Amino acid sequence: ALDGLSKVGGLDIAGLCGVFLGGAVYRIPVIMDGFISAVSALIAVQLAPLTSGFMIASHMSGEPAGKLMLDCLSKKPLINAEMRLGEGSGGVAALPLLDMAFAVYQSMCTFDEANFDAYQPL
Repeated sequence: ALDGLSKVGGLDIAGLCGVFLGGAVYRIPVIMDGFISAVSALIAVQLAPLTSGFMIASHMSGEPAGKLMLDCLSKKPLINAEMRLGEGSGGVAALPLLDMAFAVYQSMCTFDEANFDAYQPL
């Protein structure tokens, strides 16, 4: 992976690869946004497989290889809208979904707290 990166990867891909590696080192999730960041994420996973656990796929790029990249990373996108805009638009679109999921996780009441009866099969 490092050999391929040094021969055909640009500074953008190398830099993003470092972001994914650094996120894993500091246990901070990093959002993938489209094809170029997925390429960088794949290189990071090839260099250090445990980094995969700290990656979130914001969306599946509408680029032809977008699905292939996410399949190689075994990631499912939060959004599937065939976006091709770039500039971090998929990552920005995913943030409200992640905020909502975190709010539900942190503050949703349990069935007992809401006085729901336990499920009884009929």
